[in-house]
Amino acid sequence: MTLDLPLVARGKVREVYDAGNDRLLLVASDRISAYDHVLPTPVPDKGRVLTALSVWWFEQLAPVLAEHGATHHLISADDVPAEVAGRAMLVRRLEMLPVECVARGHLSGSATQQYQRTGAIVDVPLPAGLVEGSRLPEPVFTPSTKAEVGEHDEAIPFSGVVEAVGAEQAEALRALTLALYRRGAEIAEAAGIVLADTKFEFGRAGGGLVLGDEVLTPDSSRFWPATTWSPGAAQPSYDKQFVRDWLTISGWDRVSPPPELPDEVVAATRDRYVKAYEQLTGTTFR
Repeated sequence: MTLDLPLVARGKVREVYDAGNDRLLLVASDRISAYDHVLPTPVPDKGRVLTALSVWWFEQLAPVLAEHGATHHLISADDVPAEVAGRAMLVRRLEMLPVECVARGHLSGSATQQYQRTGAIVDVPLPAGLVEGSRLPEPVFTPSTKAEVGEHDEAIPFSGVVEAVGAEQAEALRALTLALYRRGAEIAEAAGIVLADTKFEFGRAGGGLVLGDEVLTPDSSRFWPATTWSPGAAQPSYDKQFVRDWLTISGWDRVSPPPELPDEVVAATRDRYVKAYEQLTGTTFR
């Protein structure tokens, strides 16, 4: 799809266009990525789900942002070109900060592997006896680098955030990330979903912190059904872990071009994204 606007960037999932007057148009495609590769098979309606859910979360999290003297980048999801309606957000242009702000309330994925080796996630020590899926005593801030397309995010210690943005800004990012996670986890829990972990991206505009990108979507978060949560094994999920699991079983080496997804995997992935949206928002996806 080509818009009559200057293309600023093309990411794994989104295209970013210059909308003028320090505004950008973020357009979410139906592409899906895994293991740092964009897969050749799109997932129908995925871009619309990501956009609608982000818009909903920006509204839910606005009070938390205000408490921390911050705001979000969304201007409108309605005042967008007709050809991308439903999958686009008009946002403020930000000076993006060079770190991914990850919050974890449960042990999962690569964090479990690191914990099993070291008893910590980078520089965050954890108590003994935790297993895959365990709830952490308190949510933790485990930032990472912000990789380019085709590269891999790398976990970094808090000192790396200090080095990247300064001590005061690093402390503000940690506090705001954890506050947003806690509020998101509360809302998700009330909807019967465990928010295991998530990542946020922040930028600056006018000197203040601004929450950007997407927020608490199945692409940026691990969502588990609360009714089936049971520490000790990989959890059923409403996110793209289903696709990662299929890719692992398929025998793909994660180096060569990724395989096409079977129709049943595409349909089941779409169902998980839509389920996450409907269960969180309490509304029907249309």
